[in-house]
Amino acid sequence: MSTELEDLVEFLHHGNTQVRQIAVENLVGFSTAQPDLFRAREHEPIKDLKLLVKDYPPIAKNALTMLINLTEGADILENLSGDNEFIMSLLSRITNPKEESADLIAMLLSNLTKSEKLKGLLDTKVPERKELSRSQNAMDQLMDCFVKGAEGGYNKHANFDYLSYAMADLAQYPEGQQYFTRPRKDDEDIIPVTKLTVFTEHSSVIRRRGVASTIKNLAFAIPTHPQLLSPIPPRLPTPSDFPDEGANLLPYILLPLMGPEEYSDQDTEEMLEDLQLLPPDKRREPEPDIVKTHLETLLLLTTTKDGRETLRRIKTYPIVRECHVHVEDDDVTEACDRLVQVLMRGEEGEAESLPEGPGPGARGLLTTPSQSQIKEVEEEEDDEDDQIIEVL
Repeated sequence: MSTELEDLVEFLHHGNTQVRQIAVENLVGFSTAQPDLFRAREHEPIKDLKLLVKDYPPIAKNALTMLINLTEGADILENLSGDNEFIMSLLSRITNPKEESADLIAMLLSNLTKSEKLKGLLDTKVPERKELSRSQNAMDQLMDCFVKGAEGGYNKHANFDYLSYAMADLAQYPEGQQYFTRPRKDDEDIIPVTKLTVFTEHSSVIRRRGVASTIKNLAFAIPTHPQLLSPIPPRLPTPSDFPDEGANLLPYILLPLMGPEEYSDQDTEEMLEDLQLLPPDKRREPEPDIVKTHLETLLLLTTTKDGRETLRRIKTYPIVRECHVHVEDDDVTEACDRLVQVLMRGEEGEAESLPEGPGPGARGLLTTPSQSQIKEVEEEEDDEDDQIIEVL
């Protein structure tokens, strides 16, 4: 059987289209079951698959599916991510509004960004696509695919949801954190992360999860916090290092944590305007892992005193309290506890501010996230970022 499969792999570069199509159709399942088949002769089958991405759509789709699955191997991941010509080909294809395999390419890119080599996307120049973007920056174009392509708006064959996972990977690097949080001169001074925040309550769980992870990774960079937290409501004092215009991140993190619960008039008045008077059918984020990600982002934003005071002033605690009560998940409960420990403890020299009503208490706990708390968040994020997508 092994010899027959090895012979079948040889047909990946056959001159006859029908033979190539039969070969890819029969080999798809073995990209997960027997990946070593594709390592033969110094990864020659991988070279064939890279070429087949440019073949007729039925062949290209199967070739992409196999490459997605095979990137679980570190050697193949490095082979693909280090091939600049191949990466440029993927970028050209995914931004083509008629590309039938755009979503598969998005999935492949979301696996390839597990390699540090792909952070080069942040400053890669590509030909302009006037129907998509004014920018010739590859990352700008991918961002516009993601935004304009939601629900088939740019390419009827694709929704580009998996690009959010690639963005989450790139947001781990200082270069990515700088890209997402600074105004883009090539894009009307828009702060890129503001293109993503509107999707924290989107219908696609993939999109919501990827965007939540992207935001969380940006929050690891403390220098980005003033930009992420701004603008502060006019009724509140604005820290001196906060810009007048920023990403306005907080409503987009807090809204997914909120359900149809009613709050006291005093709490409601002090909340952000976008969080007041929500409809009675308001739904909380249904996926516990995404809820946990948003809570961990808030915890990271309490690293500075300005961040802690801002979250307290906009009544974050009552929202976390209700989240704690209504989401039955151990990880969410723990994340709520950790955040409340910080929010409800007074700063040095101030009296404690203890929670009222149901929810986690905070006596005798730390004013800022401890190193162990931050380390736990980092380790959890590393585990999530290492996950490779497979197509079964």
